[in-house]
Formats: sequence, structure tokens, C-alpha cells
Amino acid sequence: MADIFLHPGDYHFGNAGTRLQTVLGSCVSITAWHSALRIGGMCHYMLPGRRPGDPGPPDPRYADGAIELFLRDVRRANTTPSQYEVKMFGGGEQFPELDIPAPLDVAGHNIEAGMALLERHGFALTVRDLGGTGARRLIFDIGTGDVWLRAPDRARGRDGNTA
Repeated sequence: MADIFLHPGDYHFGNAGTRLQTVLGSCVSITAWHSALRIGGMCHYMLPGRRPGDPGPPDPRYADGAIELFLRDVRRANTTPSQYEVKMFGGGEQFPELDIPAPLDVAGHNIEAGMALLERHGFALTVRDLGGTGARRLIFDIGTGDVWLRAPDRARGRDGNTA
């Protein structure tokens, strides 16, 4: 089995025989898995989006760029977003003792952007573990669609759902 570690701003789409891993703080990861074809991918984005009008190809450092890459690979596989099991993780506050003003709440904006983009493009979110505090470690097996989540020493996510 190929093990691929995603660093902040990375994206990978592949098939069975691949296991993707990452560690999240305020960043967000989305996994998308097609059960019949046993293909899927994962992103690790750091920010909600680029400034409007910024040129260049889709950039997976941003939620909008990561979703563009998912859409590209979904089309290449002759599939549609609704055929994928989608899970979303992260957006944890890393400094809960600080009073961060809402406009500077990167974790919260990352969550909002990802949820809105998934809905806008027809991806059905099946599992989420979002918000709270501290780090999360994820492992995604593209062959089975399983996602393992380890979140030591953190408060529960905002919605309480788990993988």
C-alpha cells in the first residue's frame, strides 16, 4: 500500500492501494470516495479562498481551489459529485485562550467556506468533525473509504459528528 502524507496545501486523488494521511489544526481536510470505483481523494486546505481575480490554476491551499481540483478529477473519472461519500474534518481553534475577532477567525471561515462550496457543487457531506480546539490526525484508505480520526487532548467538535 502506498502511504502519502499531505502537508498543508496538498491535494491527492487516486485509487485503491493508497492511504492518505495528514495532521490538522485550523486547516480543513475533505475526503471524497466513490465506493463502486474505489477511487477518491483528500485535500488539506489552509484558507477559505484566494482574493477575487487572482490569476492562476486551482490552488489547493485554498478551499475554492481544492474543490476545483476535486471537480476536475470527478469529471476525469466520468462520475458526478453526488456519487461520492464526502467527509470533512478540522477547523480547530489553536489558541482558544485568545479572543479572536470574527473577521480573523481562520478556522471558522475555513469551515464555512468548505461547507458552502461542497453544497454549491453537489457534494453530499456524510460525516464531519469540525471546530473545537486542538489538532486532529487523519488517515484515509481509498480502497475502503475508511477514515480514521485521532484527536488527542482536544475539545469536541462543534457538531459532535465523528467519522
